[in-house]
Order: sequence, then C-alpha cells, then structure tokens
Amino acid sequence: MDRANRNGLTSLSCVELAAAIRERRTTCVAAMEAVLERARAIQPRLNCFLRLDEDAALAAAHLADREVARGYVRGPLHGVPMAHKDMYYRRGVVSSCGSKILRDTPATATAKVLEHLDAAGAIQFGVLNMAEFAMGPTGHNWHYGHCRNPWDPERITGGSSSGSGASVAARAAFAALGSDTGGSVRLPAAFCGISGVRPTHGRVSVENILPLCPSLDTVGPLTRTVEDAAVVLSVIAPGFACNLEKPVAGLRIGRPRQLFYDGCDAEIAQAMEASLEVFRRLGASVVDVDLPDFSRLSALAGVLHAAEANPFHDEWFRTRPQDYSAQVRERLEKGRPVLALDYVKALQARGPAIAAFCEAVFSKVDLVHGPVVSFQTPTVAETDLSTGEAAAQMLARFVRLTRPISYLGLPVACANAGFTKAGMPIGMQLIAPPLDEATALRAGHAFQRATDWHLRAPL
Repeated sequence: MDRANRNGLTSLSCVELAAAIRERRTTCVAAMEAVLERARAIQPRLNCFLRLDEDAALAAAHLADREVARGYVRGPLHGVPMAHKDMYYRRGVVSSCGSKILRDTPATATAKVLEHLDAAGAIQFGVLNMAEFAMGPTGHNWHYGHCRNPWDPERITGGSSSGSGASVAARAAFAALGSDTGGSVRLPAAFCGISGVRPTHGRVSVENILPLCPSLDTVGPLTRTVEDAAVVLSVIAPGFACNLEKPVAGLRIGRPRQLFYDGCDAEIAQAMEASLEVFRRLGASVVDVDLPDFSRLSALAGVLHAAEANPFHDEWFRTRPQDYSAQVRERLEKGRPVLALDYVKALQARGPAIAAFCEAVFSKVDLVHGPVVSFQTPTVAETDLSTGEAAAQMLARFVRLTRPISYLGLPVACANAGFTKAGMPIGMQLIAPPLDEATALRAGHAFQRATDWHLRAPL
C-alpha cells in the first residue's frame, strides 16, 4: 500500500476502521503496517512508545485477515491496532509500569481487560510511556524520558496515561487503554485533544494490572471519538451498552457555580460557554447548579491514595529506594505516616458523600459539565519539578477538578471542546450519576456530531 493510502487509514476512527475491515475495503495487515509506520515516524519527537512489538503484531494481523476471508469476525474491534499504557500485564511479557524496578520482570498473568480486547479482535502492537508507577499528572518520566504533546512537543501530555494520550492524538494508535485514579484518563484526553471515558469505579476489571489506589483505580479508554470510547467500553465492561443515537433534547446539563470557574483561564471559560451553547441548540437545557465542598472530597481522596499506594511498594521502598525517581519517592514518603484511623474515616465518608452529591446535584441535572483543567497547557520545562512544596502545589493544581470526582467514583466522558490561541486543545468533561456512562457518552457523541473539533489532527 502506498504512503498516501496508509496515511488515510491512520485518520480513521476505530469504528470506521473496523467497518472497513469487515466490509473488506481494507485489510488488517494494511492497517497494522500503516500504524506501525506512523508510530516509528512520531516516536523521535514524542517519546510515547516504550516498545513496538512489530513481528507479533503483523503475524496477528495476517491471522485476522485469514479469519475475515473465512467469514469469521471476532468482535467489534476485529483487526483494530491498539497500544496500551505499560501497566496492563500480559503473561510472559515485561510490563515496566514506567519504572526502573519492573523493567525486566515478566508478568505471570494477563489483564482481564486485555483478554476482553483480544476476544473482540483488537490487536496490541506495543506499549506506551507513562508516569512512573502511574504517579504523576503531568506525563513526566525520569527513567524513560518525558512524553511530549503532539500539538506542541514543548508542552506536556498530562498523565499518568501520557503515551496513551499522545499516541492516539498523533494518529499512531487507533485507541489505547489508560487508567484513572485521580484524573489520568481525563487529563491526557484534555491536553492532547482526544476523547476518553472514566467509567464508574468498579465497572471495569482491574485484575492483573498495576495497583495504585484500589479504592480509586479505574480502567478507561482514550480514543479519537466518543463513539470509539463507547465501543471500547462495551468490550472491556461486558454487559455495558448504550444507545448513542438517542437524542439529547430534554437533558439537563449542569453548569457548576463553584470551583470549576474559580480563576479559570478566559479562553477555557469561553470554550466551555460555547460548548454549552451547542447543547442548547441540540435541545438540552443548561442549569446552574451548586456543588458540595470539593476541597473536602479531594482531601479524602488524598488520604486513600497515600495509604493504599504504600503497601504495594513497601519492600522496594525499603530495599531499593534509589530506584525511584525523586518525585515518586517523596510522594510515597509523605503517605507512609497516614493513620489507620484517618484511612478508615476516609473510606466510611465515601458512601454518604456519594449519596449527598447525587441528592444535591443529580436530583436537579442529568450531567455536570465543565473543563477538565482551568489553565492552559504548560510546557514540559516549567512543570519539571521533582520535589518540594512547589512540586506538591503544582501536582494538586492538576487534579483540582478531577480528583474529587474520582473519590465519588462517578463516570465521566471527555471530549475536545476547542483550541486556545496558542493552538492547544481545551478539554470538556461530562460527569454522570453512578453507572450512567451511557448518558455522558451519548451527550459527548451528540456534541461531536455537531462540531468538528475531534476531527482536527496535530503534526
């Protein structure tokens, strides 16, 4: 296949590519060759891949084509090339988890979500850069090099699913799994200008993946479109389904009175208002809504994160402290003194907090709308702070609008809602009640059908 046709393939969404393969308008091998060529081309600039498994991926693509020739299609992602954050274990294969400590350790079992994707016909062709042990919202990694934003390589991708966000935005992966404990699907989606979904906590299996904070850990996809995110979610969360074509007319979209627009950058606020106007034109109503105290929710999430991250690292922290980056080592150190009493209180407060939020907010609106972050995309250099109070304040700023939602375990769909004058994407999040991913996804899909922000590609 010539270069022009290959470039055309990499511009397709997962849904479009899967349809083209089923209808024999292209082949699995052609799609794989196209994405591998694109991955090799962008890697020197973006550093989003830790490994490409080219031979195995091409062999799997040839097998998938033979299956299509026999009239057999495994599932909705048959032949679609995907790469994943390097924390999803595959038996016998090394998963570094973005760390020095695990860089030579093969996994003993395969992640349940990878098994679901395999069964649906997706083909994994590589693993993606990430923050060390998924502990970092900026996308920095001091062991493998920092991942770079495809819209401007001097700027961050967001983390910890940095490579997932960058590769999908750069059209070097059709979709990628990320994870979201405090915002690690939503932040890369926002900074890289793509779509993503953080499902309800517990909706998707976390079996045989890197644990960070089990009370908050959530698996979610990063994709070109909200439609793609819905399809991937239907695969990794068996039993989940949604009707994306159901009209959004009549939906009540909540605009928060608190927090989201406190000190918000003017261009981001303007883009949010423009996106709300799109929903109005689609027949939804926009309702101003009061939110509970997010600072308390964020503090409670911080207690859970600090307490639950340390047990996994305890032996390494005592025997190999030098093999952690300074930032991750300091964050673990700060979490070690958390009292059992405070941890139990943070757990006990969660149920009542979810109930109170749903009563105060979701009794009045169907979705909460707002920016993922309230500031413009910073550079890699200006966020390259490893330790100290300045670093702690910076990290807290990144998750100010995401971590409280993680504590509540609520589902969120993200989409690009425009660009700044500097040419960087602006991320919108749609927060739904527990287990109501479907409403957030159909609202995001309707927004993308009415706009073209998601069709724009970097580089």
